[in-house]
Amino acid sequence: MLTSAAATPWKPVPPEGVAELLAPAPVRWWLSGGAALDRWLGRQIRERANIDVSVVASDLAELVAALPAGYSAWAPAGDDGELVPFADAPQDADLQPVLVRDDTAGVWVLQVNAEDGAPRAWVYKRDPRLTLPWDRAVLDLDGIPTGAPEVQLIWKALRPRPEDDLDKEAVLPALSDEAQGTYETALLRIHPHSSWTIPIRSPFAPAKASWNKRRT
Repeated sequence: MLTSAAATPWKPVPPEGVAELLAPAPVRWWLSGGAALDRWLGRQIRERANIDVSVVASDLAELVAALPAGYSAWAPAGDDGELVPFADAPQDADLQPVLVRDDTAGVWVLQVNAEDGAPRAWVYKRDPRLTLPWDRAVLDLDGIPTGAPEVQLIWKALRPRPEDDLDKEAVLPALSDEAQGTYETALLRIHPHSSWTIPIRSPFAPAKASWNKRRT
């Protein structure tokens, strides 16, 4: 059986609903993307078309298996937007992002992204030189595991869209010195051609890098 992502409308569940939906899962998961930024900041930066969580790739199947009755998971069948039931997807395929559907309501409610990680550390999937202890990469915000904001910005930095610029402008000023340092160092090392590196690299830019600010 095939379907397409566009054939089913979205009705994202809120973070509290995600926590309830995934409570039976015996693996680590965390809010990611824009939902993580909104939750960390304590307000919604902009409208979100969907809601994302992430899981270590090796735990993806267990997370899907723990979905309650009435929900189904769908994985990409190719590059044309077609999806197949997760259980029917080829084992050697890149099974992400996985979309979770509320079969009763006939809507997508959640997107699951597969990331990299080891028992003691999160690993950036695009470049394993960036690793963080789990308690730095995933924060506990009122009982809901939430991806650290600096990590979410690094994901968005590769090819930032105008809406990603809005996220960065809202979140960056609120980062701690440590988080901002992690973000800037990773950006220069891993995504040096991102447009977001310009204010970090240029000593004449209004928003200087944290390590380039004059101390008073």
